[in-house]
Amino acid sequence: MNVFETPQKIIYGKDSLQQLGTISRAYGKNVFIVSDQMMEKLGYLDQITKILEEAGLNTFNYLGANTEPTDIFVAEALKIFQENHGDVIIALGGGSCIDTAKAVSVVATNDYYIGEFMKNRIAENAPVPLIAIPTTAGTGSEATNVTVITDTTHDTKMMIKQSAFLPKISVVDPTLTVSSPKSVTSATGLDALCHAMESYFSVKAQPLTQTFSISAIKKITANIKTAYNEGTNIEARDKMSLAALEAGLAFSNASVTLIHGMSRPIGALFHVPHGISNAMLLPAVLDYTRDAAIKPLAEIEQAIHPEATGTDEELADLFINEVKTLCQELEIPNLQGWGIDSDEFEKVLDKMATDAIDSGSPANNPKVPSHEEIVALYRTCYDYSYAAKPEYSYAK
Repeated sequence: MNVFETPQKIIYGKDSLQQLGTISRAYGKNVFIVSDQMMEKLGYLDQITKILEEAGLNTFNYLGANTEPTDIFVAEALKIFQENHGDVIIALGGGSCIDTAKAVSVVATNDYYIGEFMKNRIAENAPVPLIAIPTTAGTGSEATNVTVITDTTHDTKMMIKQSAFLPKISVVDPTLTVSSPKSVTSATGLDALCHAMESYFSVKAQPLTQTFSISAIKKITANIKTAYNEGTNIEARDKMSLAALEAGLAFSNASVTLIHGMSRPIGALFHVPHGISNAMLLPAVLDYTRDAAIKPLAEIEQAIHPEATGTDEELADLFINEVKTLCQELEIPNLQGWGIDSDEFEKVLDKMATDAIDSGSPANNPKVPSHEEIVALYRTCYDYSYAAKPEYSYAK
């Protein structure tokens, strides 16, 4: 038996944001917006505030989710929500804003520190209704039952997963992603690609999740370079937004694997944005996983390039090479290129490997690494070259 969870309602497509007033009004009068200063600067905060006020609603906000989300953000936002007697929460922004809002929606009705939910505590009370509005095409957080919050006391990223963290409604309007700069477009797009790939070959994959995974992979590989190079191309932005949503639905139900498990400690300790740290690890982890995932990797290659020929091994290698080339074209640095000091990196390798394993995600990988193998993989990724070898050709 398989289980597939989704938000109660998903509204997507160009100008879907205009439905926000009607949607929000069903949950009460006082609307709490969790966002960041960039959304204010771009005018998106004013845009949704106007829509809500025209619907007769009161609004107040927290704009502190400016970096990867932390337990401090959650506590600050919760205080504002409680002081203003909020009825419904709107998350506006990237994954940081949405994950912060998810945590507030649960903690507001379940009076515990957010870290308690990392310790297998189950939310006993229904969360505050949450409407998630992504402004990037990548995290898929608008469709997942997961929140990732940094425990600032222990410098650990907590991946918390249970049904209570699933948004009530998702509004996915691609016009909001047009403002994403090239660096954000590449990072979030490759994050979505990781979600789609990992959920496809995860040991928890199921037929329905794989349907969404493959659909997302096809859209991302066909559109990410256009979205990166032509930021105002609304067709490419639309396809990337839909792909991120599909990938979110897939990994929320099938889980992620080794890439995400190793990525979170890098973000927690070196403050590398989540999408970038995933991309930094992606090719090397695919190299490591290859022998245990020949069939799914070949299936992915066949799906995105039906004209490709060769053995499953050759098709798998062809796909891995294409991923490496994509990382080059999207200007993804390795960890050394990002500026992480090698001595500082060496000092925390043991902690990062331990934290990666403790997250549970590496256990979903087709090839499950030991602590020592994860340490070795981190070292490989530090100065990894994305040069794609060997080369395979398509049939004419």
